[in-house]
Amino acid sequence: MGIGLATRTVTVVCGTVSRSRGYPAGDEAMKSLSLDELLGELRRRKWMLYLFGPKEQPTLYAATFQWAACADVFILRSENDATAYRVPTYPNTDVFLPEIVFWQYHGDPEWTLRAVLTIGVPGQADAPFEFLQAHPLCRIPHEIRQPVTIRPTGLVQRLTL
Repeated sequence: MGIGLATRTVTVVCGTVSRSRGYPAGDEAMKSLSLDELLGELRRRKWMLYLFGPKEQPTLYAATFQWAACADVFILRSENDATAYRVPTYPNTDVFLPEIVFWQYHGDPEWTLRAVLTIGVPGQADAPFEFLQAHPLCRIPHEIRQPVTIRPTGLVQRLTL
């Protein structure tokens, strides 16, 4: 996906995102990666990729990473609009229609991807664990989810807890 970005504006809607959550020690290199490199990092880390809409011209791009009791989700709407969040996963959880999230971030795609790729591992001291009402931008309505192309980037996701 070759989306070029001209701005570096970040908007945080609902909840808090501290610098330590966005860029923990050791992830400083994440700041210099382009959007294409960050999307490549999703694939390298074995995130599940979703293209909603026709293959030739998808409406939305999304990616998920399933942890033991939660999932990280990234939604790319346009070259200027992205959302990321961590959602608790219970039986029958629809990660694309969350009511409650532990963390959420809305803004420029590059900064949103950087944020979700650098938040703390669930169960670690720096992991967000605050119940927040999910912002409407965290939801992908059923009516725009078809057709969907799902691309697993790895058969097994290694969980690091």
